[in-house]
Amino acid sequence: MSVNPDLQGRVFPPAPPYLVGREKVREFARATGSTSPLSLDVEAARAAGHRDVVAPPTFAVVVQEATLAQLLAEPDAGIDFSRVVHGEQRFTLSRPIEAGDELTATLTVTGVKTLGGNSMVTASSEMLDADGRHVVTAVSTLVVRADEVGGAA
Repeated sequence: MSVNPDLQGRVFPPAPPYLVGREKVREFARATGSTSPLSLDVEAARAAGHRDVVAPPTFAVVVQEATLAQLLAEPDAGIDFSRVVHGEQRFTLSRPIEAGDELTATLTVTGVKTLGGNSMVTASSEMLDADGRHVVTAVSTLVVRADEVGGAA
């Protein structure tokens, strides 16, 4: 089964809002090796003009996860998750994500192509705050490896 090329251009319903928690930001920062006091210390973040701790830019993948789950669960997508490899990730931020943000993400499939038998699916998750303002867009390219030809001898 191959990836459905008709996925390109499909927009999924917004994922449920994600409330960014202070401890989640700190945990993510520690897990990714960030030592920025803005991500770990409320007072340092406030002194820098933020209302609370600031998430590392890659924190957006946590919010994006729910939108990608919608894509992977789509019955007509033709995506076999056991064959998926994460190919690329990009972020475009309008402002930093801060603890206390309530983000709503909407996924759009922006590209489906086949290269060397592998399918590449590019999906963009636009994240808005509770006031409807853009915070970040996370773009992922998933590589769906081709079916193996032949079998074991």
